[in-house]
Amino acid sequence: MKTTLFCLAALFSPLILSADEKATLIFEDDFERTESDDTKEEIGKGWTSNSKKRAKGNKQVDLKDGAMHITFHPVADHAVSVVHPAEFQDGEITVRFKLPKAEDSIGFNFADMKFKEVHAGHLCMVKISTKSIQINDLKTGVMANAIRKARQDKTVTPKQQKMLKTKTKRFPNKLEANKWHKLLVTIKGDTMSVAINEKEVASFSSEGIAHPTKRALRVAVPKKAIIDDLKIYSLKK
Repeated sequence: MKTTLFCLAALFSPLILSADEKATLIFEDDFERTESDDTKEEIGKGWTSNSKKRAKGNKQVDLKDGAMHITFHPVADHAVSVVHPAEFQDGEITVRFKLPKAEDSIGFNFADMKFKEVHAGHLCMVKISTKSIQINDLKTGVMANAIRKARQDKTVTPKQQKMLKTKTKRFPNKLEANKWHKLLVTIKGDTMSVAINEKEVASFSSEGIAHPTKRALRVAVPKKAIIDDLKIYSLKK
């Protein structure tokens, strides 16, 4: 499998940079390893998940066939979140992903757990389904503490509702289910852009995206998804 995938992985490289920019690889994973106990999560290489807390310890992340298979467990009370440290301000990730069924989706969420003005460190994210792509500024949107509390209390004002509409954007984009796709997510300043299969399909600018320190990448899966050949780069001038 990896002989073929190596050729595919070679297609992954950062976007063409300006003359004063430099891309530094800060993490990569080809998931080419095995677990000692197939009944337990043994993701390795610094990855953690929320399975113990949100799925009563049931296994939701499996390494097989040289890829990471992420599957929501029926007893879980939250989407699967698989986390890896990744510290940068501007950066990009490249990854291959597969959505087994038309109703599946996957999110790539950038977080800073040291930033206490938002819930659980949420800063910004992109959610990809077989029908669309959605980019969210979570820091100044729905995960800002004051906004989140107002939503929980159902006291969101018309002014806040109007503001929240400016913190997210959805882009129609059809993807074939159960097929590998190549993803590139780039964050530069207050802009997040998304390319799939070497074609830019979404770009959105909002102030929260420019948060000075992204400290972790969270892969969020509400049902099922598979990823492989993940790389994280820091972009600096």
